[in-house]
Amino acid sequence: MPFLSVVIPAYNEETRILDTLEQVTGYLGGQDYSWEVVVADDGSSDATAAAVADAYGPAVRLLRLPHRGKGWAVRQGMLAAGGQRRLLCDADLSVPIEFVERLMPPGGPDVDVAVGSREAPGGVRYGEPARRHLMGRIFNGLARRLSGLGLNDTQCGFKLFRAAAAEQLFARQTIDGFAFDVEALFLARRAGYTIAEVGVEWRYGEASKVRPLRDSAQMLADLLRIRWRHWRIRN
Repeated sequence: MPFLSVVIPAYNEETRILDTLEQVTGYLGGQDYSWEVVVADDGSSDATAAAVADAYGPAVRLLRLPHRGKGWAVRQGMLAAGGQRRLLCDADLSVPIEFVERLMPPGGPDVDVAVGSREAPGGVRYGEPARRHLMGRIFNGLARRLSGLGLNDTQCGFKLFRAAAAEQLFARQTIDGFAFDVEALFLARRAGYTIAEVGVEWRYGEASKVRPLRDSAQMLADLLRIRWRHWRIRN
C-alpha cells in the first residue's frame, strides 16, 4: 500500500495533462514515502487517456470512465486508490503539488480531511477574474447556509483524505457534478471526521471547465439536494 495516492480527475485535458503529470511525478519522486498517481479520465473525447497510457508506466494508473462529471470521476478515483492518504488534485495543477506538505504532518494538521483553502490564513488567489471570484463567494455562502458547513472554501480542488475517510465518504457520495465537494465534506462532518482548512496558493486557469451559468444552476440544485438530505436526517 503506498503512503500517498494523488487522484487527478481529467476531462479533455490533452493539452496539459502530461505537463501536470511531469510536475507531480517529478515532485513525488524526490520524497521519502511511497506514492501512486491515479488519473480518472471522465470519458474524454480528446486524446487525454491515450496520452497518459502512452507516456507513463505503473506509477501512474489510468481509469477509463464513461463521461458523467467531475464528482463521478473523483469518486471512482478515490475508491480505486490504495494510499494511506489520498489527495484530490485538479488536472490544471492550480495548486502546486508541493502544497500537499501543508495538508499533512509534520508540516500540516493531523486530521481525517484537510481542505486546501483560498480563504484560510496563508491562502492566496492569483489571476482570478472578479466575476469568477464573486460567483465563488456567493456559492460558498449558499453552501454554508444550506449544508451547515462552517468552511470558508469548499471548492478548491486540493483536498487530502485519510484512507478510511475516503473509502467511507466516497462510497456514499452521489453527486456527479461540481458540488460533490460540499456533499463529501457534509458527510465527513456528519460522520464525525476531523476537518481542517489550510491556506494554499491557487492560480486561475483560463481553460477552466466550469460553465458559469449552466454549472451554477446545477450546483445550486445539488446544494438543495444536500439540504433536503440533511433535513430528512434531522427530522
